[in-house]
Amino acid sequence: MNENMMKIEFLSKSQNESFARVAVAAFVSQLDPTIEELTDVKTAVSEAVTNAIIHGYENKSYEMVYIEASIKDNEVTITVEDKGAGIDDIGLAMQPLYTSRPDLERSGMGFTVMETFMDSLQVFSEKNNGTKVIMKKKFHSLN
Repeated sequence: MNENMMKIEFLSKSQNESFARVAVAAFVSQLDPTIEELTDVKTAVSEAVTNAIIHGYENKSYEMVYIEASIKDNEVTITVEDKGAGIDDIGLAMQPLYTSRPDLERSGMGFTVMETFMDSLQVFSEKNNGTKVIMKKKFHSLN
């Protein structure tokens, strides 16, 4: 059985989104993913981190974003968490094209992108107490 885990935390600055994406991709690379699988993970992590920064912390760059990734067999679980504003209505927020920040010309596709590229997506949120996004993806079987 293949098991591993990592945690990182970083300031909620938009330039750290690419760091998070690459760090998680490097961790996942031990599963020998295809380029497409790796791109899926990077895209989903990017969306989750961007949501934490823009919506959770409303671009306040002095807050922390937390990522935990764990591998069990050929599946990765990635948790992206913030301690920010929280989501009033998760069902509404997860609808394609919905955005709480139309002033920023956001597409409202973040959760849809995460759902598309990952096998499962769970969102937990509490008003003024942050949001936790848990994504899972199975990789091609290890030989």
